[in-house]
Amino acid sequence: MTRPAGVARALPPPRADLGLREGYHSAQVPVEVRLNTNESPYPPPPEWLEALLAEARDIAFNRYPDRSATDLREALGRLHGVPAQQVFVANGSNEVLQCLCLAYGGPGRKAAMFEPTYALHAHIAHLTGTEIAAGRRRPDFSLDAAAAVGLVEEQRPSIVFLCSPNNPTGLAEDAATVSSVVAATDGLVVVDEAYGQFASWSALALVAEDVPLVVVRTYSKTWSMAGLRLGYLIGPSEVVTALERVALPYHLDSLKQAAGRLALQFSDQMERRVAAVLGERERLVAALSAMPVKVWPSQANFVLWRPLERVGQEVWQGLVARSVLVRDTSSWPGLEGCLRTTVGTPDENDRFLSALAEVLA
Repeated sequence: MTRPAGVARALPPPRADLGLREGYHSAQVPVEVRLNTNESPYPPPPEWLEALLAEARDIAFNRYPDRSATDLREALGRLHGVPAQQVFVANGSNEVLQCLCLAYGGPGRKAAMFEPTYALHAHIAHLTGTEIAAGRRRPDFSLDAAAAVGLVEEQRPSIVFLCSPNNPTGLAEDAATVSSVVAATDGLVVVDEAYGQFASWSALALVAEDVPLVVVRTYSKTWSMAGLRLGYLIGPSEVVTALERVALPYHLDSLKQAAGRLALQFSDQMERRVAAVLGERERLVAALSAMPVKVWPSQANFVLWRPLERVGQEVWQGLVARSVLVRDTSSWPGLEGCLRTTVGTPDENDRFLSALAEVLA
């Protein structure tokens, strides 16, 4: 193609502050055992796939999808005992978080969070021009309720992020702490429960039309659908309306809506997968506790740990050399030397434990 005369010049620069941040990534290297991204180690039920393929034949792909995702929202509402008006769906829970920051954050507003926690909370807040008010967790990674309330009362954030169970530490916030934060803030409390089905309690019980609290969940973990990118929110209908105003039109395609709705018909299989992961999680914690590593209790589908006699990054490299990939979190705030292991299948967990024993030896 001929270049127009006299118009060759440098490309316009992006926002200057983007150069200060990197996107959220996890190392993807060729290994036999991948335990670094907290996916389900099990594929979806084959019956679900057959049902989805059958329904896909009847989808009018030449037409835009249902903009309101009515059937999917009604199905999720039935699952959680709320009307469809209290359900918002999006492309993964991260898009839900982005819509929350677009609707309730932005210039002149703040988002509070408590480090170490899920890195996307701060990343998305920054991208939407929302100022970050970061508190700290205790040395054992638990959240001091009084300190959390103090930060909220001092900073007056429009959004408060609570990750429960917290990623990457695995600890769940207790109901009293969440309730205290809700009572203290005049903003919106967002309880990110990406790993909620693995925990002993859920903030879903606190959701009501007159309570400024929402719960965010994902299909990526317990529903074995990370490859489809589907997440949702349960909260007051007023919040859902605000999120619909900032979401792109037709942002959730027809196939994804069908996939999410059909998955809910196989909740029994999902619950069996959760039980299997919980059993393997406890086995991993017990095995790690017998090694020269510090292990933190977990209510998620992963375990955070720190080698006591070796540098964390060196241990990570040693595992990669043995074709086992875990998450290197040693550069995250407050997580010096720490690594995080997703709970895999029994065989994958055996491979990890065997490789780790060799590296530590």
